[in-house]
Amino acid sequence: MALVEMEEVSKTYRDHVDVPALRDVTLHLEPGDFAAVVGPSGSGKTTLLNLAGALDQPDSGTIRIGGLDLTATPPDKLADFRLRRLGFVFQSFNLFPVLNVVENLEFVPALQGVPQRTRRAKAMALLQVVGMTDLAGKRPNELSGGQQQRVGVLRAILTEPDLVLADEPTANLDSTNASNLLDMMEQLNHEKGITFLFSTHDPQVMERARRLIRLKDGRVV
Repeated sequence: MALVEMEEVSKTYRDHVDVPALRDVTLHLEPGDFAAVVGPSGSGKTTLLNLAGALDQPDSGTIRIGGLDLTATPPDKLADFRLRRLGFVFQSFNLFPVLNVVENLEFVPALQGVPQRTRRAKAMALLQVVGMTDLAGKRPNELSGGQQQRVGVLRAILTEPDLVLADEPTANLDSTNASNLLDMMEQLNHEKGITFLFSTHDPQVMERARRLIRLKDGRVV
């Protein structure tokens, strides 16, 4: 059974004029996929990720993740679904500046009600897996951009979500840090079976992805 099923999904943004962002997109992702959505600016990549992440609703079509129909689920249940089943990685890092690394990692499981001792143990174990335990007590402003983005990925996967959505995750990184980040995500994909869906312009990400989904003018080509 596919993890992500998009069927005939369309989305138009309405301002002074209608701007079609996605047009009749049909897309299936299997559990454990490591896939990238690619295409020029304005092709609909971020819109597709926002819809898959239940951050927005399509104008038509259906979206199911893990069997849940996102287009027929009330907003309060969608918020709980995002919290418990999805992970998000943003190109702007989005770490909390007043929290240190391990506290940033603990934030989502704290919202889920995971006991403090349990979530601290999971956070430290994950830092150990990727050789970053020495950063546990540092705040974001003490980290490099590459280190901050790796912490962002660890935060997204700490609760072992069904799907991690990463919007241009290497956009603010140099090639060495981007390569290190991709190494880490591939390791987590192989060892934990977490499904990743990226949007990207980065050739490094495209080379690593085991599947490319090309968008042009809001359509899969």
